[in-house]
Amino acid sequence: MAKEKSIFTKDVVLVMAASFFFMFSNMYCNPLINGYAQDLGASSAFAGIIVGMMSIVSMFLRPIAGNLTDRFSKYSLAFWGGLLCFIGVAGYVLTPNSTFLLICRLINGLGFVLCTVCMTTWLSYLVPFNHVGEAMSFYGLMNALAMACAPAVSINLYKVIGYRAAMVISALSALLVVVTIQFVSNRAQPVTHSVKQSGLHIKIIQRDAIPVALLTALFAIPYFATQADIVEYAEQRHLSIAVGAYFLIYAVVLLLSRLFLRTQFDTVRFEPWLILSTVATIFYLIMLSIMKNNIEMALAAAGMAFGYGIIYSVCQSTAMMLAPDNERGLASSTFFLGLDIGMTLGPIIGGIIDSTLPVKYFYPVMLFIVPLVIIIFLVNRKKLNSAIDQH
Repeated sequence: MAKEKSIFTKDVVLVMAASFFFMFSNMYCNPLINGYAQDLGASSAFAGIIVGMMSIVSMFLRPIAGNLTDRFSKYSLAFWGGLLCFIGVAGYVLTPNSTFLLICRLINGLGFVLCTVCMTTWLSYLVPFNHVGEAMSFYGLMNALAMACAPAVSINLYKVIGYRAAMVISALSALLVVVTIQFVSNRAQPVTHSVKQSGLHIKIIQRDAIPVALLTALFAIPYFATQADIVEYAEQRHLSIAVGAYFLIYAVVLLLSRLFLRTQFDTVRFEPWLILSTVATIFYLIMLSIMKNNIEMALAAAGMAFGYGIIYSVCQSTAMMLAPDNERGLASSTFFLGLDIGMTLGPIIGGIIDSTLPVKYFYPVMLFIVPLVIIIFLVNRKKLNSAIDQH
């Protein structure tokens, strides 16, 4: 009994560390790529294509990565994913021009897709099934910390040492993924498939995870719109706030909430989490609409931690719980496909709102996601609430 209380075996800690290094490597580069591409001679339009290449690769290759994850050992895919990330980022450091930078971005994107799908699935095999929610909570926390810390480090560092030298940190972080997973004992071989499933039987999405992916996409839209536009939003409204601290506050609140709620992710049904996150989303969008000082900004960041940060982990674990054992990789890729859609649509919708409406409407318009969330949940209520009973 005592052994089951802690999910933090050596293998679990190592996979979580590897996931942090992998996410740190990718999030570190994201704020720099646009400026670096233009520094290498790319036009604004071509630089935009280079920046978006990872999202484009992700959306098209997620299903393939999901199928591969259900057919090969998780170690093998994480190894190749980490290696491709390292090769891609090393190419950023050495690239002579923006065209080669695009190719390196494509390679980095391939590694990114493999690692995101594979790491989640690997972790789900390393913990007892009735602790998948807790494991996904801490996995999501590793990602959130990397997402909050990496851009802050890279933005400050490149100003001092330049783009190429700053990118070396990202390459080393990707290399640490490959090194760390060498020490994981359980390499998560695939579940044995029947004769019918062998060969070229490929599914695009995991059916049971579709509503989860749709909800993930909707909650992700205002999150990624904020990530892309909050600095400009604050400038347009002439706000005297420490906007650079927004996502650090988000990460700290997320850390505290995950530590406090960690055992609840495996015992509480989907509905209470959805209600909490929906209310918190309404709260943080309103706070961002009216904020005039750092206290209101901090409240908005805290609201986002509960609005997006919590539901992210709940959706991730729910997708894994609803799927059959031999389709967990596909369920993971379906979940991340929803995330990719939100990651892509967020900045696009933010740009449309910003260019067509006064700045004061930027966040109120984002509330359009709330009725859509409610409709999708009500249509799939029974299935989503039953995920916890699949243990």
